[in-house]
Amino acid sequence: MIQVGHKAPDFTASGYQKGEFKDFKLSDQLGKWVLLCFYPGDFTFV
Repeated sequence: MIQVGHKAPDFTASGYQKGEFKDFKLSDQLGKWVLLCFYPGDFTFV
């Protein structure tokens, strides 16, 4: 189970950077500060 203060599990997600869509892998960011945000309903008509 994911808990506050614990490491996030490795995952790959699509994102938009510098005018193009690309895949990002969390483990590629080891040693860097990372901010993870989640908000349901993005790009929906809700």
